[in-house]
Amino acid sequence: MSNPVRFAVIGSGWRAQFHLRVAAADPARLEAVAVMARDQAKADAIRSRYGVPGVTSIDDLLAHEPEFVVADVSWPAMPGILKELSARGVRVLAETPPAPDLAGLRDLWTTIKDETLVQVAEQYVLMPGHAARLAVIAGGAIGTPQAVEVASTHLYHATSLIRAFLAVGTDRAVVSGRSFETRMALPLGFDGWNTDPQPEAQTSTYATLDFGDGRVGVYDFMNMQWWNPLLARRVVVRGTLGELVDDTVTSWDGHDPVTSRIEYRRTGVDMNLEGNEVVHASFNGTVVWRNTWVGTRLSEDDLAVADHLVAVGAWARGEAEGPYSLAAACQDHALGLAIEESARTHQDVVVEGEPWA
Repeated sequence: MSNPVRFAVIGSGWRAQFHLRVAAADPARLEAVAVMARDQAKADAIRSRYGVPGVTSIDDLLAHEPEFVVADVSWPAMPGILKELSARGVRVLAETPPAPDLAGLRDLWTTIKDETLVQVAEQYVLMPGHAARLAVIAGGAIGTPQAVEVASTHLYHATSLIRAFLAVGTDRAVVSGRSFETRMALPLGFDGWNTDPQPEAQTSTYATLDFGDGRVGVYDFMNMQWWNPLLARRVVVRGTLGELVDDTVTSWDGHDPVTSRIEYRRTGVDMNLEGNEVVHASFNGTVVWRNTWVGTRLSEDDLAVADHLVAVGAWARGEAEGPYSLAAACQDHALGLAIEESARTHQDVVVEGEPWA
């Protein structure tokens, strides 16, 4: 008999529908029990599209007895929602970031009723490629990680990856950033395809994050890099015994440098009729990541969201540690804010001694 993770959602926008979409893909494992919207018209629209009850108050939302509530609200509204839900003893999964600025993060941490009731929705480390890379690194293929370069996503998402690859906690960090105006065509944006893209001004930001003891992160992000199909995603992790560059791993075998690749089994290619999905990732003949949602045809980002929801469900049931704590989210946003501040002021910014550390 199935025992799906039961969650409710506050919000009806773009991000809320990520969670509703993955639940609809496999209702035996994930069940969205209710959605709270700002007005009845939005609540009715959610019910019509996803078949999930729509409500307009927290009391009505909690009456559906979710195991946790996903807060998909705006940055300014998030701290108030977290404080209210935690004060009522409700377990909550907050969208990133948990507060807009550094003052808001500090206030949230020091005034929230119970921070152990909060997890934050940071799924990037669970995406197939990143999860496979982390597994390879954990297996010791490149020794102890020393330096990480991430050119993929922005600010707190990127810092979460940097800290994960380096296995860095809330250690002191010296952040040095710069921004430059460059020109680049943008064929695809949030609103869709541009049939005649022309080079236009884009902001590129670079930063180093020095965690001490030789551990350093390098941040590289161009405006709209998430969407732009002309830009590659790049992850480089240098360790004491080798280097990982995207899916290529060069390491020392005791006698010689050897190169291996992380390989992905994808169905639906050529004459394969199993469906259109990534099934697993392997390294040197061993599976290091496996898609537990085969049959749903979820995108890689949606797979990470689904895995994150299941992990939060296990936390809510007391079966496991939470996947991404409020302290971790506050640290990553503080690092992202430091990148912006350093790029703006051309001065180093030190992140240390915060209340969540």
